[in-house]
Amino acid sequence: MLFRSMETIRRDLKLLAEEGRLVTVHGGAHLLSHEPSLSRRNIENAEGKVAIGRMAAEFVEDGMAILIDSGSTTLALAQALTNRSDLTVLTNSLPIGLLLSRTKTIKTVLLGGEIEPNDEAAFGLDTLDLITKYRVDLAFIGAGGISELGDFTDYSRLAAEQRARMAAAAKATYVLADHTKFSKRTPVVIPITSPIAGLITDRLPKNELAAKAAARRWTITVAGSKT
Repeated sequence: MLFRSMETIRRDLKLLAEEGRLVTVHGGAHLLSHEPSLSRRNIENAEGKVAIGRMAAEFVEDGMAILIDSGSTTLALAQALTNRSDLTVLTNSLPIGLLLSRTKTIKTVLLGGEIEPNDEAAFGLDTLDLITKYRVDLAFIGAGGISELGDFTDYSRLAAEQRARMAAAAKATYVLADHTKFSKRTPVVIPITSPIAGLITDRLPKNELAAKAAARRWTITVAGSKT
């Protein structure tokens, strides 16, 4: 019979948590079947996400029409845009839509559909159809994870397809993902076929293989510097 020490078990649980496959709790852990709630993600690496949001905002020019995906990092971008003028913003995110609707110089278009409580955003066939009716200058999308091959991945086929449609609606797309996404293992590849302007993150991961693989496919912009 194989026996594992408590220290080994704790180390294994820590590794699985870092990969986004479970959440550690007092006395044990439980598996993640879906992405953590938006409220929880908002407090995880909040400083890094603010830096990403501010960096992404530098690519937005007055007069543009942009599409902002749901998520905690894209919410940081929306917060960085509240002092801007003459923008049209499309979003499926309820928090982003509410935030930007309070800014008189920004026209906000909320993409409707079935609301996913975990993400506080619209997903589904109606949302997919609405996205195809618009053409924007830039799209800012999130990702569930980034594989060692440099692929952007997600938790479900629906989320992956919706993000791919967002990218297809834009002249250029930026993926916003903090460094923790390099260690997350999500099962569905986001089928992006349109031009990718680059990945914006807060720092490169310890896993150099993932960073190098991603760099071969996309330009990586680190908040505060460029690589």
